[in-house]
Order: sequence, then structure tokens, then C-alpha cells
Amino acid sequence: MRLTTFTEYALRLLVHLARCPDRFVTIKDIAEAEGMSANHLMKVAQHLSAAGDVQTLRGPRGGLRLSRPAEAIHVGDIVRRTEPDISPAAGNGAAPTIDRTIGAAVEAFMAVLDSVSVADLAAETETVAR
Repeated sequence: MRLTTFTEYALRLLVHLARCPDRFVTIKDIAEAEGMSANHLMKVAQHLSAAGDVQTLRGPRGGLRLSRPAEAIHVGDIVRRTEPDISPAAGNGAAPTIDRTIGAAVEAFMAVLDSVSVADLAAETETVAR
């Protein structure tokens, strides 16, 4: 299964914010630290803000921060919102075994993502970075 760059950016942005829970972080700072396009990251931040995952603040002390604890943000929910076509294509009924198998695989994939929070990713990333 292949996820889009948009989803990768969303997860990386959330993990970055999870590591800075007590302050607002600018798009520019995140883009530089993560090696991402600031323009693309702005679109991702708008999407996450509209979904209620990220809080935004304008002005000289503004930026982004998580709108709720990182433990409450599940990776599966983020992927579902950023990958609207995550479910398998509806079959034409000619190969129901294939359709069921692919459907079960997608369900298993999403079950794993549902079991992981942004806090889990942030903790894992911190361990790897050391």
C-alpha cells in the first residue's frame, strides 16, 4: 500500500508538534527541521486545523500546536482523513475472493494504524534520533 506525501507530511508535522507540547511552532521551523516544503506543509496544516487536530495562532508568537494530547490522536484516523481512497476499489463481483482478501488486508493495515497514537510515533522517533 502506498500513502501520499500529504499523509507523510501530516504525520511528520503531528510528531514534530508532539515533541513541543508547551509552545507554538511555526511552519517555517517545522519545514526546516523536517526537510519539508513549507508551501506543502501549509496545506497540510490547514487540513489538520480544519479537522481539529492542530490549533493555529497568528501573530509574532503564533504558529501551530496540537489541539489535544498526542495520545488521543490515532494514526488510523489521520490516514483515513488524508487518504480518502484508502478502501479497496469496489469489485465488479467477478472475483469475490480477491475482493474479500484485499478488503481484509486493508482492514488489518488500518487496525495496526488505529493501535498507534502520535505520542507513540513521537516516542519511537525520539529513541531512533538518539
